[in-house]
Amino acid sequence: MMLRPTEMAGLVLALCVVLPAAALAQAGSAGVKAEPGSGITACLAALSGDDGAAVEAGCGSVLRDEATLRVDRLTVLKARGAFLARHDKIDAAIADYGRAIELDGASADLFNARGELWRAKGERPRAVQDFAAALRLDPGHDRARANNRAMARELERIGAEMALPGTPSFACRQAKRLAEKAICADPELGRLDRAIAAATTVALARARDPGQAEQLRRQRDGFLAERDARMGQGDYDLKKAMATRLHQLTAGGGL
Repeated sequence: MMLRPTEMAGLVLALCVVLPAAALAQAGSAGVKAEPGSGITACLAALSGDDGAAVEAGCGSVLRDEATLRVDRLTVLKARGAFLARHDKIDAAIADYGRAIELDGASADLFNARGELWRAKGERPRAVQDFAAALRLDPGHDRARANNRAMARELERIGAEMALPGTPSFACRQAKRLAEKAICADPELGRLDRAIAAATTVALARARDPGQAEQLRRQRDGFLAERDARMGQGDYDLKKAMATRLHQLTAGGGL
């Protein structure tokens, strides 16, 4: 049957529309276009397979993708944080748990997990803060309660050790700075140094929030920097400066 020119043109136009659509559908079924959620699937598969390179690539891409849903982002951060902790990458694990807490600040498990990492790193005041936060959210959280009790005993032990008369808070055999050598040579300065260290530890443990704790750490570092810089100057009285710092810590919590 012969088609008239107008009918032939209509058939060509129809084929131009239908054939590309069919081609796209076939390409999609062949896997050219990724299905939603495939990124997190690859990330979790890498985590379960304990493949560090795949975790870094797969999970990192999920977290960098602005389109990733909050619930998926939270899942990846918690899972990768646990993975990093198992591999002793403490700082990276703490960072992941911190980002997870920003997304879900009502999770006692997250605060407790991060607290355990702070404790492993030796950051006792920060560990105490996280354990306390976990217990505020869930007073029945057994692991957080046990961790909090253990930290309390540890801080008591440190305080008792720091109460030893005339002994500085640092090893005198490692003293290099002029101020440190002066402290090691004078029992009264040694007592003040140990008392300052103990009071600083207590003040950090009692800090109301991370911001106050960070302010206390900056003050501690500033005091030590000024002490070392001015030691030996004629107008600098080391004992007076240490006594003043101890009074600040014991009277006002260091602030």
